[in-house]
Amino acid sequence: MKFAALAAAALAAAPALAQDWNAQVTPYVWASGLGGDVTPFTGAPTLEFDKSFSEVLEDLDAAFFLSGYARKDRFVVLGDLSYSASSKSGLIPPGLPAEGEVSQRSLTLAAGWRAIDNGGLALDVLGGVRAWKIKAEVSVAGGAISRSGDKDFVDPIIALRANYTLAPRWSAIAYIDHGITGMGSDSTTQVVATVNYQMTDQAYVSVGYRRLDVDYRSGGTRVDATMAGPLLGLTWRF
Repeated sequence: MKFAALAAAALAAAPALAQDWNAQVTPYVWASGLGGDVTPFTGAPTLEFDKSFSEVLEDLDAAFFLSGYARKDRFVVLGDLSYSASSKSGLIPPGLPAEGEVSQRSLTLAAGWRAIDNGGLALDVLGGVRAWKIKAEVSVAGGAISRSGDKDFVDPIIALRANYTLAPRWSAIAYIDHGITGMGSDSTTQVVATVNYQMTDQAYVSVGYRRLDVDYRSGGTRVDATMAGPLLGLTWRF
């Protein structure tokens, strides 16, 4: 009975909450290429990357991308989750067979204030964090030598997000953030730009471009990587 009463109260409050907040969630596909250098842990070989999306896709084991955004009056919050895992086999000097697995996860969370809202243009100013987890495992000569390691670090960020109305059903969004250096990685920057079409009152489709950079060095671990490429997303507003 107690659970039923709580559920009924939550359902009754839902319309009021919906009136207070405007929110949206966007799963998306990111056709990202990869460039840079990765030394996953002390003593591991440095992996050099310069791959297009089609080349990355050959080694990809799993990927998941999701973003969300909500606003109440002028207060705004946003989040973005990226996850990918890749594996590759080959030879390392002096010709030994080797296999490697690398996974990365980044979670960006930010909150801020709508500084400009003149109807056609909305500009949000935000601050938050981006949390990283990078895990790697290297196996040489069929497992005769095997090492693994993982790193977790957090970057404080500042961000700007602009939404511009192009036409009754068309809009453009530009987002940029930058990490506060020396508190997590040496540097991190993200840029996202999309053009959006409103299909229904609640559903939007977006096409655009995303670039995410990170340069992290600690002890024997080094991650200096750029992930960039087009994206396609489907947004549901509620």
